[in-house]
Amino acid sequence: MKNKPLYEVTHPKDLRDVIKTRVREFPQNPVFLHKTKKGGPYEPVSTEKYDHDIDSLGTAVRTLVDHGSRVAILSETRYEWYVSYLAATNGIGCVVPIDKELHAEEIENCLVRAEADVLIFSSTKLDAVESFYGKIPSLKYYVCMDDLKDDRFLFFHDLLSKGSKLMEEGDRTFLDAPIDVNEMTILLFTSGTTSKSKAVMLNQKNICTNLIAMFSMLYIDIDDVFFSVLPLHHTYECTCGFLGQVYRGTTIAICEGLRYITTNIKEARPSCVLMVPVMLEMFYKGIMKKVNSDPKTAKKLQKGIKISRFLMKLHIDVRKKLFAQIHETFGGRMRLIILGGAPVNPDMLQFFQDIGFLCVQGYGLTECAPILALNRDVDFKNNAAGLPLPGSEVKILDPDDDGIGEFIAKGDNVFMGYYKDPEATAAALDKDGWYHTGDLGYIDEDGFCIITGRKKNVIIAKNGKNVFPEEIEYLLSLSPYVAESVVSGQHDEVKDDILITATIFPDQEKIEETLGQEPSDEKILELLKAEVDKVNLKLSNYKKIKNVVLRKTEFEKNTSKKIKRY
Repeated sequence: MKNKPLYEVTHPKDLRDVIKTRVREFPQNPVFLHKTKKGGPYEPVSTEKYDHDIDSLGTAVRTLVDHGSRVAILSETRYEWYVSYLAATNGIGCVVPIDKELHAEEIENCLVRAEADVLIFSSTKLDAVESFYGKIPSLKYYVCMDDLKDDRFLFFHDLLSKGSKLMEEGDRTFLDAPIDVNEMTILLFTSGTTSKSKAVMLNQKNICTNLIAMFSMLYIDIDDVFFSVLPLHHTYECTCGFLGQVYRGTTIAICEGLRYITTNIKEARPSCVLMVPVMLEMFYKGIMKKVNSDPKTAKKLQKGIKISRFLMKLHIDVRKKLFAQIHETFGGRMRLIILGGAPVNPDMLQFFQDIGFLCVQGYGLTECAPILALNRDVDFKNNAAGLPLPGSEVKILDPDDDGIGEFIAKGDNVFMGYYKDPEATAAALDKDGWYHTGDLGYIDEDGFCIITGRKKNVIIAKNGKNVFPEEIEYLLSLSPYVAESVVSGQHDEVKDDILITATIFPDQEKIEETLGQEPSDEKILELLKAEVDKVNLKLSNYKKIKNVVLRKTEFEKNTSKKIKRY
């Protein structure tokens, strides 16, 4: 970050301070745009209403439970989720966001492990709630976000009315409740791809540290509208797309669901969005399919990119005009796309930058609340995960001859440990407070973090060299014929060596474009092997793929859409 000053931002001490500062500084800005009816128009929610609803819910719930109680939230993204979260953290005790995609038994397990006192849920999850109702000893109250006729539950809007009345009568139990910024107020279950989920303990210092650092690196304006499309139980969307926007005074437009992305994005006309790479890839493929269907359009796009690159060197930006049709796909106002959660193809980032979108990636983990490194709007590299956040120490543990080792981190954004799991905590947090991320890579000469793979996925070749499956999978992903792949090391007993194996789930549409309808497995495998040969040309001998396996179905994934490795 040499010669690139950080943006000036406020320094909230806790999450109550975040919302109260917003009420004072940006009262005119709606905090949400949401739909009260499916397919209806977007309606604004004022900051004053949001603040009042948080206090009303918190005041009502505090008549039911003691300070320090745990409130679990089980729901799709909706206004009530956002109210419940800050009510839980700002005067009740601890919030426990639950992944709505989990099976009923898994939800029950999370609630038991978290020792939840209150469950606030959407009626869409009623079947799951029915399956464990009354079976969880700690769970005293079930609060439904929707008005049902059911005596077993309390109702969200009844509690809002009750709390509002109590505050009018002078009840300040919730409003004046102490907040200890070093105490666990957020308990998050990770979606591990290889092992049982861990319960990550975060405090408000962790979150506020992350907010301050992140928004000093990336400029967000009060006129920005953020499009919320990722699940809120995940700390990436929760910290960056929700709490960060409340903090910066921006407006959050709530997407109705994945199938409504293209419709909602045109209706809300957002300026910023958080995505995972697979979503950006979906947009990219859609654009390229349309472009490549007409040779004239394809030629026009390439010419436009050349012109825009030349003009950008002269500090003349005409990209929104040159690529107006593509910008309309994103609502016409989109300026910033932030990516995280998985590696991103640098060429794809470059494409979106060329056509007028500031497209940057970051790197984070739930245990870091979550951002650890971020590319800046004024300083970025498309092949890098980003620069370490200000105030966070990041270094490489035990680097090899190529400078590659494990990323370890230290700072106020690093978590407190895993709930009731001292062994896992000791394995992740060393005695000096360094968090061992499990991610491998190096820090380049400019201070950017470059990630090469996961420590637990590394294949050790016979010559002792490390093979990073993610590196090879990335190269395979550049082939139009490869939808998904997993690279593994299989033991070859004959040669007593490790055989680098690529198991590939092909892109059937592309395969059929080339081979015709319903090609045989032999033909598909032949085509995939030819693609693998191209990848092998870019790899050292010990990394080369020696075996290709055709997979007929998608790989099993966790709820964050990451492939489960075994």
